[in-house]
Amino acid sequence: MSPYSEGPRTATAVQPCEYSPEERELLLRLAHRSIELALEGRGIDLTSPTAHLAEPRGAFTTLHLEGELRGCIGFVLPIQSLYAAVAESARAAALDDPRFPPVTPAEAPHLKIGISVLSPLQPIRPEEVVVGRHGLVVTQGNRRGLLLPQVPIEWKWDRETFLSQTCLKAGLPADAWQHGAQLQGFTAEVFGES
Repeated sequence: MSPYSEGPRTATAVQPCEYSPEERELLLRLAHRSIELALEGRGIDLTSPTAHLAEPRGAFTTLHLEGELRGCIGFVLPIQSLYAAVAESARAAALDDPRFPPVTPAEAPHLKIGISVLSPLQPIRPEEVVVGRHGLVVTQGNRRGLLLPQVPIEWKWDRETFLSQTCLKAGLPADAWQHGAQLQGFTAEVFGES
């Protein structure tokens, strides 16, 4: 499965914490190390140091440089361990986000990293979407768009705007959520460097 890219986002708590401060710090260090090694043309060991971080989870890694988005890519579905998902999404956000040139070795030490750990996707009706709690995936035909739970909070969107913006992210008409597009919701534990 190919990673999905995501827009500018801030790191804010969206649901209760499943991951300890030590696990969060380990994942943030892992993301930095994965980027450093990728810039050197080297791989990283994807063996998780704990059983908890070895559990399959979807995850996104967001990079900021001097307060501006510098890359964001992740995996919606839990196709690999969280540890591997963070390492690979960090590398991809730094080097493969099509909206940006690859991160340079000079930029890498100054990156601020945010991580969003996703719950499994569940079907959701428009009236069930809670702004600030749910992220959304909208699918119709071969088009698919995703926005993380923190997006509508940052942009001060109401539920209908959030639904419409997720449709637009998929390349669909803004009202596709009212005309047969499939909606799936998820929550995310979001943490990062300020």
